[in-house]
Amino acid sequence: MTTRATDTLRPAVSSAVPRPAVPPGTTDHPISPHDVVAYPRPRDGLPEVISTPSQLSRAARDLAAGQGPVAVDAERASGFRYGQDAYLVQLRRDGVGTLLIDPVTCGPLTTELAAVLDGPEWILHAADQDIPCLTALGLRSASLFDTELAARLLGRQHVGLGAVIEETLGLRLAKDHAAADWSTRPLPASWLIYAALDVELLIDLRDALAAELETDGKSQWAAQEFEHVRTRPARPAKIDPWRKTPRAGSAVRSPRSLAILRELWQSREELAAELDRTPSKVLSHQALIAAAVARPRSRRKMTGLKEFSSRQARQNQERWWRAIERALELPDDELPSTRAPMGPDELPHPRTWQRHHAEAANQLNRVRAAVRQRAEEIRVPQELLLAPGCQRRLAWDLGEEIEAECTRTMSTREISERLAAMGARPWQIEQAAPALAAALS
Repeated sequence: MTTRATDTLRPAVSSAVPRPAVPPGTTDHPISPHDVVAYPRPRDGLPEVISTPSQLSRAARDLAAGQGPVAVDAERASGFRYGQDAYLVQLRRDGVGTLLIDPVTCGPLTTELAAVLDGPEWILHAADQDIPCLTALGLRSASLFDTELAARLLGRQHVGLGAVIEETLGLRLAKDHAAADWSTRPLPASWLIYAALDVELLIDLRDALAAELETDGKSQWAAQEFEHVRTRPARPAKIDPWRKTPRAGSAVRSPRSLAILRELWQSREELAAELDRTPSKVLSHQALIAAAVARPRSRRKMTGLKEFSSRQARQNQERWWRAIERALELPDDELPSTRAPMGPDELPHPRTWQRHHAEAANQLNRVRAAVRQRAEEIRVPQELLLAPGCQRRLAWDLGEEIEAECTRTMSTREISERLAAMGARPWQIEQAAPALAAALS
């Protein structure tokens, strides 16, 4: 049945009959937009922020006395602070209610709270976004349920938390402060309401989505994906991250200009870390690109660039000029290459394949078509059925074998072994390998 609110808002309950999965591209949801009601505030009121070590110890004891899984969320200050630290941690458990924890003032969270949380299932939405900052606080899960991943496996078109709650539980959360500066202190009450609501309904949502996954025969698929997210190692550091400056690839082409971009980028990173500010607020991306393209030969010419006229650019103009000067003085043999270096397992960009690796390009078209067709049949996003990186690697290896005249019929078993070596989960192999073998034979 559709969960509704009357004069007093009542939370959705997990005993509600789950909605059937909706195929991608449809808008005929069992819960009509007209049936969705606003859920503007926590049902038990706004809890006090836990901001001292003694409050944290008491909260950990309360959490240990609760029952069932723990809804978990974290708020960062992306776009304002350097790095991705958590500035608020939200927890909710049956028998406890919602806890709002300020990790800035509470001291280390790695003792009692970490011990309590290392056991029950965590429920998160888009877990891969929050796990790194929670891990940095010393908090780790023994198992998790990701409501965003569950919605994607069910073929939902819209997988933001607000949209999934609306379609599943018939309630509309206020989502007004997603891009706020959560390092602000004190945190406004309206922000805290938003943060509390982020975990308010996660337990009910988890139960409803779990029932849908069971009905669709996708429970094991979800379990494998959740475990993959939970245990996935941190991403390796990027090679030459300064090359990823927005618009650098199309605007900055000469080795000397690339050197200016690199020196300015590194200098900006050092200052941003020192000031704990996001780098683009220390010096804009546009300023880096403008200096790299113009290659100013004096401090006066640098400050004459309109991108260096802002207050934030003028504050550290001596620092920026020294970075440019270092790049201008580099000998030619120390300048960066115009071609970005590749990691040991990295492949060329697919847009170059047709010109230089025609067989690999042909195989990639066949792989993508097979994955797309199978994904549509089982109603999951194709990138979730088989990661784009796996698709490219399979096509590249086959293309090389064809060029070396080592081609042969590819069996489902051989495709399965190759996908397993690439880290594909068993459900992905089971669903994708037969279709790939048929397409590549």
